[in-house]
Amino acid sequence: MKYTSHTITLLCVLTLSLAGCAVQGAPQSGYAPLSAAQCRDLTALKNGAPLTRERNLSELAALEEAGYQPSPFFDPYYPEDLQAAQHQVDRWYDAQCRGMQPD
Repeated sequence: MKYTSHTITLLCVLTLSLAGCAVQGAPQSGYAPLSAAQCRDLTALKNGAPLTRERNLSELAALEEAGYQPSPFFDPYYPEDLQAAQHQVDRWYDAQCRGMQPD
């Protein structure tokens, strides 16, 4: 076959790309997705503190870290992508921020 080596190379590249995607989702040692400020702001929001620009931006940054990409255009995955990011942020919050006192 004329394209055998090209096909094998392409298959190897695709396999490595998929393996990289799978590894990216694994938790990294010492990796803390939420900052102390985000924990503080999320705790305040969960306890009914007034909304502020700073708290909203902090929550948005956490959602983006969880994979949410807000779009000004039509998003066929909305609201599922937002809800998935909210669940991820909730898991991070439970792991990192539980027990914090609101300001």
